[in-house]
Amino acid sequence: MSDHMEEVIAVLKQVDDPELPSVSVFDLGMVHDIEIEKYQIKITMVPTFAGCPALDFIERDVKRAVEQLHWVEKCDVVFSFQYPWSTKAITDVGKERLKKHGIAPPPDQFKPGEAWTVYCPFCNSDYTSMENVFGPTACRSILYCMNCRNPFEAMKPVVAQV
Repeated sequence: MSDHMEEVIAVLKQVDDPELPSVSVFDLGMVHDIEIEKYQIKITMVPTFAGCPALDFIERDVKRAVEQLHWVEKCDVVFSFQYPWSTKAITDVGKERLKKHGIAPPPDQFKPGEAWTVYCPFCNSDYTSMENVFGPTACRSILYCMNCRNPFEAMKPVVAQV
């Protein structure tokens, strides 16, 4: 990996999702491809959901951050719907940072069509119940922990179907 690529990735790890401060777009698995041609960068990103209202903000923030690198003249950000985003793309760092927000990461072994459960981000219990599949954003649901009695949000599991 080139030094320039490493620099761009380091910057992307610092660009937070506007709805999840301290969880980067990189750690959410939204970065699909990075092309570097001399002093110009093209970043192809995959939205977590097609109707995500934060895409304009993400594009702006990624562009601004990458263009702060002294050698970059221009950064283009493109959202592609050709590649499906999956919650399996969330990095381990992303999962830990979600928990710090009181948001449970999606289950690791989810199979489409099957019931799913997550561990409480506060006490790590799996004794949880779904309160509302519709959370504050399209990508999250509201759950309740029967063990520590805390309500919490969970990332909805999204995996590519084969």
